[in-house]
Parts: sequence; C-alpha cells; structure tokens
Amino acid sequence: MKQTFAPFAKPLYVMAKPVGAVCNLSCKYCYYLEKSNLYKDVSKHVMSDELLEKFIKEYINSQTMPQVLFTWHGGETLMRPLSFYKRVVELQKLYGKGRTIDNCIQTNGTLLTDEWCQFFKENNWLVGISVDGPQEFHDEYRKNKHGHPSFIKVMKGIELLNKYGVEWNAMAVINDYNADYPIEFYNFFKSIGCKYIQFTPIVERICQHEDGRYLATPLQEGEKLADFSVSPEQWGNFLCELFDEWVKNDVGEYFIQIFDSTLANWIGEQPGVCSMAKTCGHAGVIEFNGDVYSCDHFVFPEYKLGNIYQKTLVEMMYSDRQLEFGQMKQKSLPGQCKECEFLFACNGDCPKNRFARTATGEPGLNYLCKGYYKFFKHVAPYMDYMKKELLAERAPANIMEAIRKGEITLE
Repeated sequence: MKQTFAPFAKPLYVMAKPVGAVCNLSCKYCYYLEKSNLYKDVSKHVMSDELLEKFIKEYINSQTMPQVLFTWHGGETLMRPLSFYKRVVELQKLYGKGRTIDNCIQTNGTLLTDEWCQFFKENNWLVGISVDGPQEFHDEYRKNKHGHPSFIKVMKGIELLNKYGVEWNAMAVINDYNADYPIEFYNFFKSIGCKYIQFTPIVERICQHEDGRYLATPLQEGEKLADFSVSPEQWGNFLCELFDEWVKNDVGEYFIQIFDSTLANWIGEQPGVCSMAKTCGHAGVIEFNGDVYSCDHFVFPEYKLGNIYQKTLVEMMYSDRQLEFGQMKQKSLPGQCKECEFLFACNGDCPKNRFARTATGEPGLNYLCKGYYKFFKHVAPYMDYMKKELLAERAPANIMEAIRKGEITLE
C-alpha cells in the first residue's frame, strides 16, 4: 500500500486514553463508557508503563514541528494515580530533546485534590472540566454509578483549580434538558470565572445488542434517536440566543469555541474545532492497550487502524486508509450541502451525525443541519462585520461599540 509520509499537512495528533473507558461516573449520555465492551476479555483497562514509554517516545519523534501537544482523555483520566502522570512528565523530558511540550487533560473534576492541582500548576497543564451548567442541569444526567449527583464535587474541584491558579476551561454538553436555557447556562459559566467554553451538542442513536446498550455506528441508518439528544431546533435556538448575549457584551473577553471557529471559517482560516473543518482524520485515539482508532467518535472495530506494537503511529495516521477517512467528510456531502450558502461555515459538521436525509431523500445530511443553518443565517451580518475589522487589522470586539451605536442591529 502506498504511504504518504511527507510533507505532512498537519501535525500528527493522537489523543491518549490511559484508562480506556473506565470512569467513576455513569453519565447517561456518555458515548465512551460502552467502549469497554470492546475489551471484555481484558481484566485491567489501564495503560502499562511499557506502553506509556513507547507511546511518548514515538509520538514525540513523529512530530515535524518544535511544539508537541499531548492530550489525556477518558473515561476518567484521574483514575490513574498521580504517579502515572509524574512519569509522563519524566518521559517527555527524556525524549523531548528540547522541544516545547504541552499537556492538556480532560476530567470530570470530581477526583481533584490539592496534590493534583499542585502538579498541574507546577507543570503548566491545561485542565478541561466537564460541567453541564448550573446544578439542576448538570445533575440531570451526570451522576455516579449509584445514581448520586456530581455537581457539588465538580464545583469543589473547580475551587481547587482556582486556588492553585491552574489554567482550565469548560466543556459543556448541550442536551434535550438544558438546551432551552442558553442565557442561564452562559451566565453560570461567567459567574464561576470561566473564560473559555466549549458547547458540544449531544446526538446519539441506540440499537440493542445482546451485551446491553450499544450506540449506533456513524453510518448506520434507521436507529432510534436517544431521548437525551438535542433537537436541531433546540440547537439552533440555543446558539442564536447565546450569540446575541455574547456579541453585545463579551467579544474578546469570553471565548466560545463555536463562535471562534465560525469566525475562522468566515475569514478562510483553519477553525479550532475539527467538526467545522473541510476534512478530518488528523486526530486519532490510542486506547489503553495500544489500539489506534481513526477518531474519538469512531472507536468501533471497523475504524481501528492497528496497534502501536505492530505499526508505527506514522504508518497508521498517514495511511491511505486514514487519509481516505479524512477526505470522506468532504466527498460524502449530499447535494443539499454542496449547494448551501453556508457550506464554507460548517462543512457538513461532524460525519458522526450525518444519518439524516435531505428533502429529496438523499442520505448523508447532518442531523443538526436545520439548527446550524438558522445559526449561520442569524450571525452572518455580525460575522461579516468582524471579518471586515480583522482584515483591517482592527479588533473584532469593535462590533460591541457598533451595536451600541446602532450601526448594526441584532435581529
């Protein structure tokens, strides 16, 4: 098979799962908990010291740029002891050879302690906290295995991060329950001092297998939509109301990933979130046993690229198979998308959610299309204004003054 190794268009990026799908919570909408079913024959779902060293050495050596980003994801990452991550830092120094190495880690925040926060601060780790807004919204779906809510523990974790001055941001899932309250949602994050927020719509479909609940693979059609999924209408309304609040008061002070990525696409730059890029496939996942998959949302047997003990990360991530996976995002767009005035802005969004059909019955339409279209239509004049400011080397935040003066009005 022909391989494409160089020049690489993007840095090689592989998210690490040091505990696989193991977690101390049992969030109803979690797409990753069930991945443990892929490894039912394995008694201990933890990354070995041997594999950790092999991964770090190979990952660093695979990079073509002086900066290297490691992302540690779960399951719940803090179910590995602190000694594991201290070893991570030692190995990164050993194999880094002068490169700039950054680490970010995603956690539900319930296991944070003074010791964890001291470590993150001393080593400049960025911490992503999963929190779904105010207590009522958060505790609806984010409970532990005994059905007890987790909000209070998460907030204690955030207090510790703030106490030690650890840099952190929030990842909030938008579901059927909280999607109707965008302003309350946003004000909560502002009240706890969170300046960087990622809002992620939850869309999952269920099909029953003999081993219990099983999420439908991205290309399956006709499966039942999970009841916690946000609807296209809810998603569109949520984004529009949230944007109106943000664009009047908070541009340049609070950073909402989807708004930043929309503006990036508006000016022809690479967006900060892969779901809104033209192609995907540059962000793989390595499981606790060394298995590598095409994407965090495509951890299904048919998207397994191999194992790090049999193939190198470069071989897997730059294989024809993975390149084709990334290109299919653009190639598989239905006609309705190709003719859409906002194709440049969303690029069909994540292929994971392309199980709907177009008005003419063509498959491959993103389930959230109607919501995204409403959002892009709504924000177009404001994006045009901010684009003009950026191109003139002025601050996009000038739009707030323009709104106050009535030069541009919110519809």
